[in-house]
Amino acid sequence: MRVAIDPRSTSTGGGTRGRLADLASYAGVSEATVSRVLNDRPGVAASTRQAVLTALDVLGYERPSKLKRSSAGLIGLVVPELTNPVFPMFAQIVETQLAAAGYTPVLCTQTPGGVHEDEYVQMLLARGVSGIVFVSGFHADTRASIDRYVELRRRGLPIALINGYREGVDATFISHDDVASMKVAVRHLRELGHTRIGFATGPPRYVPVQRRTAGFRAAMQGVPGVDVDEMICTTLFTVEGGAAAALQLIEAGATAIVAGSDVMALGVLRSARQLGLRVPHDLSVIGGDDVPFMAFVDPPLTTVRMDVNGMAEAAATAVLEEIAGEPVEHREYLFAPELILRQSTVAPPA
Repeated sequence: MRVAIDPRSTSTGGGTRGRLADLASYAGVSEATVSRVLNDRPGVAASTRQAVLTALDVLGYERPSKLKRSSAGLIGLVVPELTNPVFPMFAQIVETQLAAAGYTPVLCTQTPGGVHEDEYVQMLLARGVSGIVFVSGFHADTRASIDRYVELRRRGLPIALINGYREGVDATFISHDDVASMKVAVRHLRELGHTRIGFATGPPRYVPVQRRTAGFRAAMQGVPGVDVDEMICTTLFTVEGGAAAALQLIEAGATAIVAGSDVMALGVLRSARQLGLRVPHDLSVIGGDDVPFMAFVDPPLTTVRMDVNGMAEAAATAVLEEIAGEPVEHREYLFAPELILRQSTVAPPA
């Protein structure tokens, strides 16, 4: 049952005043702020307003009529498979942003042998979507044509593309700074004393892989006695891919491995254990992305955090602003990485 609340009432006891207190306590704001939100008055930050509205819904109070949700339309969200936790993270944040703006997000998940990205786009267009957010789609694959995105822009459809910049597409691109991510990872390992540092990453046709490889090469410049080509292994963005890369890099003499993702890093940890190596005493490991639970693996994983929150919010905002007719500069926006130090990296063995 939902309880109606009249923001104009000032009755005490268990009535509206008590409900205002409940809402204020849940949202972590003052009763005065709750009152301003309920009366739809200006001067309240968007995040605070959303917190109060969430409190209304969670506590079972009916929204005042002026605050009731109205669907402004559909916006597509196309993501790869959901087995890598970073993609559900992007999806959740983008969907939250779109829903808060009154839009209904339509999640389209690709799977091997399943529905193709282009098929999803045609389905979304047939349903009259107002815009589309792409996460690591074909725009990230240098072998794939950009014509599909050029055509969407020719139609005037607002789109935002996460992780995978391509020249020739007049749209907003949101990217993790892959070059910088490799530099901070390698710098950390070199400061610990490592010189034979391996890099395990995915297929080289992907834009983020190309950029990370360039960043790794730049960071390894000047390391004496190291053949950088020998210390790079391209494989699959999976646990199995990370495990296979680890075997090759350890055989090449790596005392530390930087993985292209946290999922790959789990594979590196598995291979190290199978070889009887202790992480980090015999082999230091750095992951990428900082997906949930990496602090709870054994050992807790040092990783390069991708600003998923900021990137997802920026992509959703760009599409929403363009739908609203606001001027949006179509360019690539790079988000800085952050090295998260845990317990999987130490100085190399003597």
